Amino acid sequence: MNSPYAITYIQGLWMRSSIKEQTLFAKKLSFLLGAQISIVECLDMLRAQTTSKAKEQALDDVVQSVANGQLLSASLGKYPRLFSDFFITLVRVGEQSGTLHTSLVHLADELKKKHLLRTKVLGALVYPTTIFIGTILVTVVLMVYIFPKILPIFASLQVQLPLSTRLVLALSDFLIAFGLWCALVVGVVVIALYIARNKYTRVRWYVDAATLHVPLVRHMVQSYNRANVCRTLGLLLNSGMSLGDALLVTAEGTRNLLYKNSLLDLCLCVQQGSSLSSGFVRYPKLFSALTMQLVAVGERTGTLAASLVYVGDLHEGEVDEQTKHLAASIEPVLMIVMGLTVGFVAIAIITPLYEITSHLTPR
Repeated sequence: MNSPYAITYIQGLWMRSSIKEQTLFAKKLSFLLGAQISIVECLDMLRAQTTSKAKEQALDDVVQSVANGQLLSASLGKYPRLFSDFFITLVRVGEQSGTLHTSLVHLADELKKKHLLRTKVLGALVYPTTIFIGTILVTVVLMVYIFPKILPIFASLQVQLPLSTRLVLALSDFLIAFGLWCALVVGVVVIALYIARNKYTRVRWYVDAATLHVPLVRHMVQSYNRANVCRTLGLLLNSGMSLGDALLVTAEGTRNLLYKNSLLDLCLCVQQGSSLSSGFVRYPKLFSALTMQLVAVGERTGTLAASLVYVGDLHEGEVDEQTKHLAASIEPVLMIVMGLTVGFVAIAIITPLYEITSHLTPR
């Protein structure tokens, strides 16, 4: 499985390591290297612990390459779906400086922070999404299953139904006739949008730009990206990398296309002799005034790396606070919308029954 054909085949497989998996790999490798085990033996142990067949084959090729004298960073770099540019860069820096064990420790810590930060952001969106989907499901059940069973009662009495009941009746008929088609169309649109975002840069740009303007989550998205950008830059500068190269590596690891493009532009500015803080000023909607001020202080005092790490920690704290308050902010709105929706359907059902029974007289 070490032939060029096999390597090409493995690279073409749909396999991608999550941040958590890369964190565990870096942590285990640093621990084994700290125990004075050779790099080849370390990699062979990690390969034996892999449950994925495709990843096992990829690591088998990495072990063979390193055993043949190739650098670890170059061997891992053949599998960009398994190891990010940030991962490869820190491994390369560690190899060049002779501090691979230390670099792996810092890498594992940084990847863990990235994973926790991303988990917090995604976790904050789970609750409102669940309530929203629950509201839709309850409404559909009432419209499709409950309301049609009561409708024959109204039809047999031949009375003028209230406007609310007629609206619910029309919606119920529409869902019964075209509900599955509507669900299919929504599913196709969501899948098509996901594929288009991954395939077309312009679509991805619009989607990423939209996330920075959604009222309740835009500040959290901004803080999340600022924390990742600043802390990654600080760590790369601490490892001895030049600012231009650090900006390029950080841009490659940034998911939001607006932040990615801004970092590439900042790299050009720095290469032309401009300062990082003056480059940040060009993007006031992406980087906060506090970021610009502290970076400028770091440049003047020669502590730019430390300033960037500090700014990243500050923005991570903002993400913590924003995720805690997001549910508290959205919950009242969601509960009101859910109550109004279910209440409107209930009123549409109860009102004609009440009017009918109120006109009945006992014999």
